[in-house]
Amino acid sequence: MLNVLGNSWALLLGMLLLMMGNGLQGSLLGVRGAENGFSAMSMSIVMSAYFAGFLFASRMAPEMIRRVGHVRVFAALGSFISAVLILFPALQHPVTWTLGRLVLGFCFCGVYVTAESWLNNTATNENRGKTLSAYMIVQMMGIIAAQALLVVPDPSGFLLFVIPSVLISISFAPILLSISPTPAFDTTKRMTLKELYAISPLGMVGIFLLGSVFAAQFGMAAVYATQAGMKLGQISIFIASFYVGALVMQYPLGWISDRVDRRGLIMAVAALGGAGAVFAWIADSYWMIVGMAFVVGGFSNPLYSLLIAYTNDFMEAEDMAAASAGLLFVNGVGAIAGPLFIGWVMQSFGAQAFWGLIATLLLALAAYAGYRMTVRKAPRPEDTGSYAPVSPQASLVAVDIAQDYFIDHQEDEE
Repeated sequence: MLNVLGNSWALLLGMLLLMMGNGLQGSLLGVRGAENGFSAMSMSIVMSAYFAGFLFASRMAPEMIRRVGHVRVFAALGSFISAVLILFPALQHPVTWTLGRLVLGFCFCGVYVTAESWLNNTATNENRGKTLSAYMIVQMMGIIAAQALLVVPDPSGFLLFVIPSVLISISFAPILLSISPTPAFDTTKRMTLKELYAISPLGMVGIFLLGSVFAAQFGMAAVYATQAGMKLGQISIFIASFYVGALVMQYPLGWISDRVDRRGLIMAVAALGGAGAVFAWIADSYWMIVGMAFVVGGFSNPLYSLLIAYTNDFMEAEDMAAASAGLLFVNGVGAIAGPLFIGWVMQSFGAQAFWGLIATLLLALAAYAGYRMTVRKAPRPEDTGSYAPVSPQASLVAVDIAQDYFIDHQEDEE
């Protein structure tokens, strides 16, 4: 791990600052939107736009990089991010915020693709798993640290929007000043969704449902917390608890997944996350809600890596990269739908419906995993690939790094 930090410290530091800026803007918009009187449905459209931009950029960013190069794409998209963050407090309307979030989603995805391709270029077969772990830890720590900035006094109403803009601008300095070689960007062959579903129905359905769950956490948690009457300090702790749970539970669940039938683990983890959401739904104590947010985040976020690992168990090495593109697309469609459904149910049934829909999605995933266990024989644990931690908001390149790790492990065992 020390070698990984020595080789990639500038990139990881830049990504930490980048995730702090991204984590703060998402929570801040949720709080300010409620203060401005935006309805839950309006805010759900605003939040969903980020994932629409992200999905669109996942197809466009690689072509942009091939045309003009990593450095130009990185600098241009970073400039757009900083500009949009400054415009949010000046143009406080759901339509302008929706357009701004659309641009942010596109730009952040492009930045992730660029940074992660650099990260992949520095990784070797021996340290790829550790590199991916360090990257995921940095992502989660950035989002957690961002929530502490939410309580910074902001009498002008502009300061909290300036802070993420500055963080984003600073984040590019260590990356651009320390990384000279630009990696090649290869074209990944495509796999149709029909082919992907035929190979792994659970992987495809699970990734779709999980996309909605993660988007609800990342996009609508601050909206829920504000409507539930939480104060700023309480909101920051509440949102951070999702990602602290994800960070704590990722590795124990990964260790278990390499030793058992992954479908059974997916079913159990989804059921426990759904149960946590049910308890949060009926809880009458703030700290009970925070504890259940830890449970929901701790069990739902690792599901992304579990589903990718399970899908890979039924694939040849040469098909894994194509499958990752399909899974990322399905996850993006689910992420766009998630905030829209959450906004609709919150507007129709109140703020607590936030937990009701998350519980429904996770329990539906658990039920489907249980059903798949009855119709398909599981591979033996010793015949499966190794688990690799991946954040649900990683780009295609990070997922490809995980796929390379699976392939390396598979080749080593053979």
